[in-house]
Amino acid sequence: MAKAFINKFFGIAALMSGVAAASEEGQHGLTTDAPILWDIDLPFWPGHSLPISGSLIMFCAAALLITIVLRLATRRMQRIPSGLQNFVEWAIETLYNFVEGLTGKHLAKRYFWYFATIFLLIITSNYMGLIPGVGSITYEGRPLLRGANADLNIAIFLGFSYSLFWIIWVLREQGLVKFYHHTFGAKGGLSGALKYIVMPIFFFVGLIEILSICIRPVALAARLFGNIFAGESIVEQMAAIHFTAAIPFITLELIVGFVQALVFLMLTAIFLKTQVGDDDDEEHA
Repeated sequence: MAKAFINKFFGIAALMSGVAAASEEGQHGLTTDAPILWDIDLPFWPGHSLPISGSLIMFCAAALLITIVLRLATRRMQRIPSGLQNFVEWAIETLYNFVEGLTGKHLAKRYFWYFATIFLLIITSNYMGLIPGVGSITYEGRPLLRGANADLNIAIFLGFSYSLFWIIWVLREQGLVKFYHHTFGAKGGLSGALKYIVMPIFFFVGLIEILSICIRPVALAARLFGNIFAGESIVEQMAAIHFTAAIPFITLELIVGFVQALVFLMLTAIFLKTQVGDDDDEEHA
């Protein structure tokens, strides 16, 4: 029941992006979640198994590719960088300055590792999903490889894993008492009787904020999944007509893949900054 509801919800997200979430029976096309290729039994958890899908393979492959590139770039560090080291240092420094502009120096110094990781994972996964053969090479009648972010499960994982980190970071930076005051407390430096008169209003606003916090992981997942799923579906349908018909859409997806990674980074950084507050840099100076 819950699985059907989730598939329906994210299917609507894909439809809003311009394509159907799944093809009709007997037609070829992407589905909201990737077919399971293998089930690996978990010896430490009897009766349960680890499902391996093509999207999970691609997600792990993206992480492995990023690791290899970074290892090659830092294998022989030079004081005056050149080649791959120069490119990687420029990319990381540019990304760091961008995150710092969104969150401030303190939060960027503490949590840049997450924002850089999630941006690189998403953009690499998006581009790897456009490699020829991904989605067309089959194993026992099922696609062997699948774009990671075009899989509902991967998108949900990214959205909800961020929410878990967000809760840990906010409690670390604010503590439970300050979190409650920031969410439900009176704003604007009010004092006296006026403060107590408007407190119910701010409490109601705080309840809306809690609802917004709960919706954020779903919104993050739906936005990423809907756009990437739509793009890969269109590319697949155009390629089925003729490979030249897919070239303009592949070019568009190169832009969309970057934009979606950047949007995910910006939203997650802004969500953290708006909750922790604007004065964290002065407090930690």
